[in-house]
Amino acid sequence: MLVAHHIHDHHRDVQGGALRAAVFGASDGLVSNALLILGVAGADVTASTVRVTGFVGLLAGAISMAAGEYVSLQAQRELIESEIERERIAHAEEPEHEIEELAELYIERGLTSEQAYELATALMADPEVALEVHTKEELGVTLNELPSPWIAAGSSFVSFIVGAAIPLVPWFFASGNLAIVLSMVLAVAGAALIGAILAAQTQRPPLRIISRQVGIAIGAGGISYLIGSILGVAVA
Repeated sequence: MLVAHHIHDHHRDVQGGALRAAVFGASDGLVSNALLILGVAGADVTASTVRVTGFVGLLAGAISMAAGEYVSLQAQRELIESEIERERIAHAEEPEHEIEELAELYIERGLTSEQAYELATALMADPEVALEVHTKEELGVTLNELPSPWIAAGSSFVSFIVGAAIPLVPWFFASGNLAIVLSMVLAVAGAALIGAILAAQTQRPPLRIISRQVGIAIGAGGISYLIGSILGVAVA
């Protein structure tokens, strides 16, 4: 049992959950609403129009993000549940075959044949433990390790709102070119912060991740503003 635990303990949790949903929710909110706001602002509309558009984009995006996160994780959970049930039936009907499978997995991870079969046989003595370990080894996750769909959805909803609000804030106390510049500056600052968080999470070079996030924000924002300006002139 200790060997089985050791095999996985050195890996970091990459399944996601509330933190992953929060980071990507904030990133999506920031970029998508910044593009929407800058695109509309480029069409030379009033500040109140930009505010309403930005607020609607914020709310609609947050709901969509939360719903998508919930559906995705719930589907993942249901898939894991169905696989666990299949393993449960296999353990009851073909225990010798399951011992063979477990032993082969441990041999691949460096145990001798004798050690692998001894460990697999010991695990199969307790059906629930054997099921948990087998599921962990084959699927890489157990049902208890999956993030809650509701928590992830709530985290996505709140973080999307926070991210989407960043480029919208200037339009409540400024207008015209000043609001556009402030909106872009805040979007870039927010993108840099998200990049720093992603770098810390992934243990990648911060400068590269931050540069990527900022580059996306500036490039996409500029294109969106340009398209809005062209469409604004065409409509006028």
